[in-house]
Amino acid sequence: MAAVDLGAFSPARHIPLPAPASELLAHPSRALAWALAPDSGLVCELDVTQLRVGRQLRVGRAAVAMRVDRAGDTLWVLSRDPARLVAIRLDRFEPMARIALPEEPIEFDVAPYDARAAVSLASGAVVFVDLKASRAAAPVWFGRRAGVVRFRSDGRLLLVGNADRPALSILEAAGGEVVVHLPLAVIPARFCFKADGGQLFLTGPGADVVVIVYPYRTEVAETVLAGRAPGAMAVSTRPEYLFVASPSSGDVHILEIETRLLVAVAPVGETVNAVAVTPDNQFALALNEQAGSLAVIRVPTTVSRRRRLASLFTVVPVGPRPSGLAVVRS
Repeated sequence: MAAVDLGAFSPARHIPLPAPASELLAHPSRALAWALAPDSGLVCELDVTQLRVGRQLRVGRAAVAMRVDRAGDTLWVLSRDPARLVAIRLDRFEPMARIALPEEPIEFDVAPYDARAAVSLASGAVVFVDLKASRAAAPVWFGRRAGVVRFRSDGRLLLVGNADRPALSILEAAGGEVVVHLPLAVIPARFCFKADGGQLFLTGPGADVVVIVYPYRTEVAETVLAGRAPGAMAVSTRPEYLFVASPSSGDVHILEIETRLLVAVAPVGETVNAVAVTPDNQFALALNEQAGSLAVIRVPTTVSRRRRLASLFTVVPVGPRPSGLAVVRS
């Protein structure tokens, strides 16, 4: 794994991992980060001060994804084999709960305000999990196949990307009843929320667009052209911009969220598989898998010039075939 110093914009160190990792996750407010090795079910805590691997924990034979709860003191890891949800207490880095799931999981999310999670299953159903009681409810079948799942920012609704058709299903988080099935222009594979949760941006197979959904109105707001086969996304808050990677065309489209107008296009190279914005809103980062590099876009310069073609601030080499990106607060 490569650690990049965003003060000097240079590689700080390459950190050997005990197993290949495909997901990185940073704590939202502390200098903590974790790497997940899915094929071995291993979670590695990263010492961001010493730039080395710290504590390690195996949650199963294979794992899927990680989430940090709102309080910031528990790391939840979705294990595929065996099928279960594992809670890791961060102060001791040890399991505090292992919640069995009815079948192989695909994706999950943790509710923002109560002790609840939602997991999509390989069969297409969704299962709600009571994290306090460490118990999974019966699977909920809603007439579609579930893919990506995300709670609305108030936790009252669950937004479910249909895995087999261009649609977004919205379910009541309390009981799983269907509120609406929203038809889309794409199969929703990537989710990205505006910072206040008031808008959801979706990309996926089907069209060269970003679909904008109002989660609180439970309606599609607009469908906007954004490059070719748009994929990964990230948002800045000052100003409110949406950065959309187009791996096939080798660029990042920068859209103004309020007007949904194109501000600029930044050439970053092909096969960009992850995008992030630094917490101070100064830089947007695009990870290029094929080139093994991190392209850096300086947001204030792009905004002030309002040019249709944005120049890169710099490009940092990170090593062969990077697959994940996380920005850690120092």
